[in-house]
Amino acid sequence: MKILVTGATGFLGKYVVEELKEAGYEVTAFGRNQLIGEQLAGDAVTFIQGDFTKLSDILTASKGMDAVVHAGALSTVWGKWEDFYQTNVIGTENVLEACETNQIKRLVFISSPSIYAAAKDQLQVKEAEAPKTNELNFYIKSKLLAEQRIHEKKQIDSVILRPRGLFGVGDTSIIPRLIKVNKKIGIPLFDGGQQLVDVTCVENVALAIRLSLESEKAIGETYNITNDEPAPFKDILDQLHQEIGVPVRYLSLSYSLMYGVASTLEKIYTVFRITKEPLFTKYTLYLLKYSQTLSIEKAKNELNYQPKMTITEGIKNYAEHYRNH
Repeated sequence: MKILVTGATGFLGKYVVEELKEAGYEVTAFGRNQLIGEQLAGDAVTFIQGDFTKLSDILTASKGMDAVVHAGALSTVWGKWEDFYQTNVIGTENVLEACETNQIKRLVFISSPSIYAAAKDQLQVKEAEAPKTNELNFYIKSKLLAEQRIHEKKQIDSVILRPRGLFGVGDTSIIPRLIKVNKKIGIPLFDGGQQLVDVTCVENVALAIRLSLESEKAIGETYNITNDEPAPFKDILDQLHQEIGVPVRYLSLSYSLMYGVASTLEKIYTVFRITKEPLFTKYTLYLLKYSQTLSIEKAKNELNYQPKMTITEGIKNYAEHYRNH
């Protein structure tokens, strides 16, 4: 079985390529970073440099494929709507058109549980509870639109995954941000950091993607993916910093004050078209303030998904790599 992976040179993409290769699939890694792509290439892996926002690139790369994993995206908290729309919406449309043109039946699309984000505690959120619209930021808006495009193209057997809080060796987002802010000012805490959060080892997400390619039950379905180990935010931070050997500092903040700061910053950045991410956004604030855990019962029942790596194992792996580099 031949599988194309978009975003293959990104954090998640590299793990997907490895998971599929180990399972015996013939993989075409598709991405923009030539250097990383060449490192991925080898036994059962071919690299094609390209950009899925260019229809001609994805049409060419997907010829002869049996399935596509669309893991590529513009994934950040802030930026221009045009960039998010072009990458996450038009890019997804291009992938769908390539699947249709090249008669590829199976598509696994990596969405985001950030679409659930709201100013309230949410425990064991089910897939069907996703809002139809969410204007909290452009990334969320673009992911919801991309999901709509997937649903509209009914002739393609698609599966949507919403993996929560990916971390692991090679992470360029969550853990590096936490380490950086800890060193600078301390990590902001609300309510003592007791809000429950879900995070997911990137290896587990790659496993869920492979299972989505293999399961007939998955066709047309959407799945939350987590480690199924919800824990207080502070407990995870304590464990992480203990493992990497760096003292953790906390900054106790007033929610109402920081909400005002975030709202003001967002208005200023929007008016002056500043594309750099503000120090605080409402989305970041909601992440830090409110509990949010996801139900993965559907993935367990229909994909036979069981995480193969625990949070503790994932943190230890990351810490070992961090200390040695």
